[in-house]
Parts: sequence; C-alpha cells; structure tokens
Amino acid sequence: MDAIEAIKIRCSIREFDEKAVPRDVIEKIVDCGRLAPTARKEEPWEFIVVTDKKKLKEVAEMTDHGKFIAFSAFAVIVCSKDTKYYLEDGCAATENMLVAAANFGVGSCWVAGDKKHYCQDVMESVKIPADYKLVSIIAFGYPVKELKPLVKRRLQDVLHWEKF
Repeated sequence: MDAIEAIKIRCSIREFDEKAVPRDVIEKIVDCGRLAPTARKEEPWEFIVVTDKKKLKEVAEMTDHGKFIAFSAFAVIVCSKDTKYYLEDGCAATENMLVAAANFGVGSCWVAGDKKHYCQDVMESVKIPADYKLVSIIAFGYPVKELKPLVKRRLQDVLHWEKF
C-alpha cells in the first residue's frame, strides 16, 4: 500500500479482534514513529509498547475515553523529554504510527495524553521518568470491521489560496 492510500483508509478503530499482531509488525509501526520529523533534530520521544493484557486493562481504566485499550492487541505509550516542542514532536510520531498501522491492516486509535488528569498515573504505571511528558496512548489491533475511508469535508471546502 502506498502512503496516500494508508492516509485515506486510516480511521479510529475501537473494536479489535483477538488476533495478536506479530512483533515484527509492531516494531515496524514504532519505527515509523521514530522516523517522524522533529524540531531542532532533538528526537525527544520514547515509546513504551504494552502487550500484557493486565497492564492494558490497568491503563485503560485510568483514562476517561480509552476504555477500549483493554481489548487492543497492544498499545504504544508515547512520551517525550520536556523540550520546547515536545508536543509537536510526539504528535508527529503518533501520526506516523497511525498511518503505518493502516498500511499493515492494523487498526488504531489515538487517546489523548498530554495535560489529561490521568497522565501521572499512566506514567507511574509504565515507569516513565518524572521529567518526561506523556504525549499519547495509542491502541492497536486487527479491526473487527474493514478499514474504510471516512467521509470528510471536501477539499474545496477547506482549501484556500492566498487568503482565507
């Protein structure tokens, strides 16, 4: 699948089947996060892969809108050193992993991290050092339903040339 097709079919998946995602596919997805653009070439991110069902349930219960994490094949917790552009860098890495997952037929859903009330609890749960920031939690797994493009606003409704 090419990059444009992966972007077009990527959508948030919150229902996963029970099939495990192979470790090499997980590593390829995370590697795409590592390859994201970064301000000042700082690469401040770290990625914690969680596959343990008990830990997935624990993390899911901490969130307010991520209870489905408990049923995912794995989650990636994206954290970052507290740099000036940690959020932009971490979000770029997160988006790269979402698109990479679609390429492999793996569903995903981005759960907010930064500034949420549960940040500290999640960080403690997976032993993230206190001087880091939680950027996102991403649930991954093979979707129950086929990945299909979502209906989005038309290009001509959002594209402006030279002025708004």
